[in-house]
Amino acid sequence: MSSSSERPAPATRREVSGRPPWVLVVPALLGLAFLVLPPAGLLVRAPWPTLPGRLAEPHVLEALRLSLVTATAATAGCLLLGVPLAWLLARVSFPGRRLVRALVTVPLVLPPVVGGVALLLVLGRRGLAGQWLEASFGITLPFTTAGVVVAEAFVAMPFLVISVEGALRAADQRYEEAAATLGASRWTVFRRVTLPMVMPGVVAGAVLCWARALGEFGATITFAGNFPGTTRTMPLAVYLALETEPEAAIVLSLVLLAVSVVILAGLRDRWVSAP
Repeated sequence: MSSSSERPAPATRREVSGRPPWVLVVPALLGLAFLVLPPAGLLVRAPWPTLPGRLAEPHVLEALRLSLVTATAATAGCLLLGVPLAWLLARVSFPGRRLVRALVTVPLVLPPVVGGVALLLVLGRRGLAGQWLEASFGITLPFTTAGVVVAEAFVAMPFLVISVEGALRAADQRYEEAAATLGASRWTVFRRVTLPMVMPGVVAGAVLCWARALGEFGATITFAGNFPGTTRTMPLAVYLALETEPEAAIVLSLVLLAVSVVILAGLRDRWVSAP
């Protein structure tokens, strides 16, 4: 019988030595340049001397305030609805679960303008649910600030659901089972055991959801319009300024770029760092 010392050592990862093949290096560098040069162009062409003054302009502050408020409200709504949905997909077996998961991810691949049209057909004044909301409660969503929140939540919620569902699937269910054997209800197990375990995934999903909501354009302009102080968020302000005042569009783009960089820096340990 062989001793334990004769067992083969576990395989370790080794980097391939030698010069990397140019057939891979050249496309890699081109791909890197393709991704890096456009943001670098914003930094090069930015009107740095007049940047503080332009950021303090009323219409810029108005668009920034509206974007922050609506993105935060959309994220709160996504947390309220998306976390239970992710738990349902990860913990409950039911017929058609794969189909439901596919439907949840549809907004990720659906063109945002198409999403805005779909929202109009459902929540518009003559929509399937919109006419009932207006007749019963006097609620009108299209071309309002609330409509911006709905449009942003529609395109951003899949980011939260996917992140939280992945965290739930990776969590050790033995702790939940132990709590259940001690008499804890399903709600208590979720609130006291499951949620704290997956909180990093919830936070990461919420941050990605907030960033996606902040940058939403297509569904917003289609469903909510482009009205100053009401529905004109930062992306819409960038689009409008690009036609009349390119420097202002660059300044607004820099703000969104800075937000994106901060988001990536905050999530680098979870999404970006190499193993």
